[in-house]
Amino acid sequence: MSWRVREGTYRKSLCPLSLASRHTCAVATFGLVHGAWHGAWCWELLIPQLERRGHSTAAMDLPCEDRNATFSDYADTVVAALGMATDVVLVGHSMAGITMPLVALKRSVRLIVFLCALVPDRVGDANASGPATHPEGAFEALVQHEDGSHSWPTVEAATRILYQDCDTRLAASAFARLRRQQTALWDSLPPLKQWPNVAKASIHCRDDRAINPSWSRWMASKRLGVESLELPGGHSPMLSRPAALADALVAVANGRLIGEHGGM
Repeated sequence: MSWRVREGTYRKSLCPLSLASRHTCAVATFGLVHGAWHGAWCWELLIPQLERRGHSTAAMDLPCEDRNATFSDYADTVVAALGMATDVVLVGHSMAGITMPLVALKRSVRLIVFLCALVPDRVGDANASGPATHPEGAFEALVQHEDGSHSWPTVEAATRILYQDCDTRLAASAFARLRRQQTALWDSLPPLKQWPNVAKASIHCRDDRAINPSWSRWMASKRLGVESLELPGGHSPMLSRPAALADALVAVANGRLIGEHGGM
């Protein structure tokens, strides 16, 4: 079971967009952390939606193409981009779910939101069996390169998994900006020794072809201790439905559908 959002019906229960009503809404800095192959550009449709709702944002390019970069280096990049921001709501898409807890161990964060995201293992976690993390064949089209990276070979292959509910022009624009993703950083990723003392939330998409929605619901309950919020559509809601995603993020930023502080 999960909370579900239907487009066009959710905004009424959230902070209204009028200037008069914004005074009743908590103002946050949304730290937007992209997943594999992407960059800060993937948030460009979501950012104005969050700013219209009275919030500030910070997005950054992670060193995806650097063979020597580790997840700790990714976290340092995020910390640097956040600067002196306070009241940070950290949103990690897809592979960025691995980076977010590391950020929260390095600087103060109010809330971390796993958006169609992976969740890191922690020392001592039971190896409970659950649904498969990825739908079968999700990444079989990836091309492996001699430098240890991989990439999407065609716009059709990327669209089928990442952008199936984006219009053709938007999917093509996104594909044109994808980068190679180095994979060596997985070799230096031990289980977390501790989980940051921070609240958690989960948002997944019903028709995600990259991260299994059943796994997201299961992981949110078993590992994060929360009930995942379900949006319609595929793996990249920041591109396909930025207004609905902004509404969902504002909801969790204002205290709805989040887990308590502490361990997973």
